[in-house]
Amino acid sequence: MTSHDAAFGATPDGETVERHVLDNGRLRVAVLTYGATVQRLEVADGTNVVLGLDTLEDYLERSRYFGAVVGRYGNRIARGRFTLDGTEYRLPLNDGANSLHGGVQGFDKRVWRVESAGPAELLLSLISADGEEGFPGKLTASVRYLLDGDTLRLEYRATTDAPTVVNLTNHSYFNLAGTGDVRSHVVMLEADRYLPVDEGKIPTGELAPVAGTPFDFTTPAPVDARLGGAYDHCYVLQGRATVTDPGSGRSMEVTTTEPGVQFYTGHMLDGDATPFGPFAGLCLETQRFPDAPNRPAFPSAVLRPGEELRSTTGYRFSVS
Repeated sequence: MTSHDAAFGATPDGETVERHVLDNGRLRVAVLTYGATVQRLEVADGTNVVLGLDTLEDYLERSRYFGAVVGRYGNRIARGRFTLDGTEYRLPLNDGANSLHGGVQGFDKRVWRVESAGPAELLLSLISADGEEGFPGKLTASVRYLLDGDTLRLEYRATTDAPTVVNLTNHSYFNLAGTGDVRSHVVMLEADRYLPVDEGKIPTGELAPVAGTPFDFTTPAPVDARLGGAYDHCYVLQGRATVTDPGSGRSMEVTTTEPGVQFYTGHMLDGDATPFGPFAGLCLETQRFPDAPNRPAFPSAVLRPGEELRSTTGYRFSVS
């Protein structure tokens, strides 16, 4: 099957949103140009394993970042402010007292440009103007979706004309059963440390050992084995993350060049505000650490002119 585009709708500003389908005989992925969003991801047996919405209106009004690329800065920045090279920048507060996923009009709410499309790959790009959502520098970003056997690979690139901060990730919610919820999914994270957070979900700055805590997934464990399954924490990833649905035997292995992964179990999903209720899907958002612009000890999220952000994440699917 060849990649094709079909009009999926138009934004209130009149921008056309396209839907592109990639198919390599093992995976079939539908991607929207709105938010560079993964709308469907069908594995070899035809089961859709991500949460997606049926209409553009739903994405405009009811989405909780379902399948979107978030930026300019994925995750949270404390108090919506950071200082770079002696200048303080202020961002919109859209998560209580903090800024989340790039602000009010982040990359998930932009229509991306199609640079190239083929049977098993799609390259999308986006230009974020200097000062957009408070961030400095004109940022040129791209994401390539590539199907390789049983792997969906995402390749991110970004350049800037002035010093800035950037953290790009995909916010897909996975449910390997295809229906129901994910509380019985078994998770393994090759991470011996995680980032404790305060009541606003801002990291305290500590990289705490997981050993002996409810945050230890170095040995596979069901989502709801501890803490009622309510996780929304960044882990210091040393290898891979895997998720298995015991009922179907479907598994997903996540690998990345990024230093962290945000493990979110979807427990805050609201079945009244969205088509999906709590625990309908879980996220493994590969990324730089939350609030890194305010934490010099964290891996840097600063991008400068002449540099290029290069980041790759792969999702490999199998059935036991």
